[in-house]
Amino acid sequence: MATITVLGSGAFGLALAIMCHEAGHEVIVWSKFASELEEIRTTGESSKLKGVKIPKTLTMTEDIRCVGGKDIVIVGIPSSFVRDVAKDAAPYLSSETVLVDTSKGLEAGSYKRMSEVLHEECPHNPIVVVTGPSHAEELSIGIPTTVVAACEDVRYAEYIQDILTTESLRVYVNADVIGCELGGAMKNIIALGCGISDGLGFGDNTKAALMTRGIHEITSLGLAMGAEFDTFSGLTGIGDLIVTCTSMHSRNRRAGILIGQGVSPEDAVKQVGTVEGFYCCRVAYGLAKKMGVSMPITNELYHLLFEHGDVRASLGNLMGRPKRHECEHYITADTLAKIEQES
Repeated sequence: MATITVLGSGAFGLALAIMCHEAGHEVIVWSKFASELEEIRTTGESSKLKGVKIPKTLTMTEDIRCVGGKDIVIVGIPSSFVRDVAKDAAPYLSSETVLVDTSKGLEAGSYKRMSEVLHEECPHNPIVVVTGPSHAEELSIGIPTTVVAACEDVRYAEYIQDILTTESLRVYVNADVIGCELGGAMKNIIALGCGISDGLGFGDNTKAALMTRGIHEITSLGLAMGAEFDTFSGLTGIGDLIVTCTSMHSRNRRAGILIGQGVSPEDAVKQVGTVEGFYCCRVAYGLAKKMGVSMPITNELYHLLFEHGDVRASLGNLMGRPKRHECEHYITADTLAKIEQES
């Protein structure tokens, strides 16, 4: 049995907490929002995870000191809050505690991945990234799911694999942290695009094109940043992309549908809630420029979301791009030369 604190009472944090609790681990759920915890205590459910019964024996707290002395602390909060929460938790963490990051995003301004943010705030703790195609709504009720535990030191990834594996959750290990995190963050942007396509009334052909060319963009950026090619054909690449682009569980897709139907991006985000792809798109746009990687779908979505671009014009820009060979990578010659020189 492991002692576990889950930071965040959102859907995915609660799903993992329920699963770990039912597997016999000692679990505490922390949230800074007293109203969310009170809702769970009084109703046995959460509006973040509708229809799922939350065990009354699952401990809830607003006291961040609950991370102290734990075997594992799972970070299950939106990426924009990870640094602040990690900073608050750091003084109470044991150096033996393994941090598990499940947040899928990039930090605005620094372009850092969430594991990098956690390492800066909690430098003495091992960090494992858990990511992959895993809707909380399905995970919480035991629908078979597979994810990846990623860490450069695979001993810690294997430890988390042992703790989290159940009859309904299968966990694979991967040492490519960069690739796993980029896949999890960037697929949200493509899912927004697929939602916009759906909202416009386009069909399966368009969605397949966006998903396929989208994973090509993600892979190109990943390779420029030192990720492994094979990662993007796995669970954290194409696997997470498929589930996020096709499911109505996906907040990114739902927000995209609203935008395609004429709702402003800001209002769509307000209606849906946390839409990681909206925030990640701005960061990815700057990161692609910094890395010298051409990402046409991401660029057009940036113009739509933040520069009041026209959807039909963006479609024309994508369809009218210069002819290319399919397997070209969107990396400039200068970037390729730099990668070869450093390798």
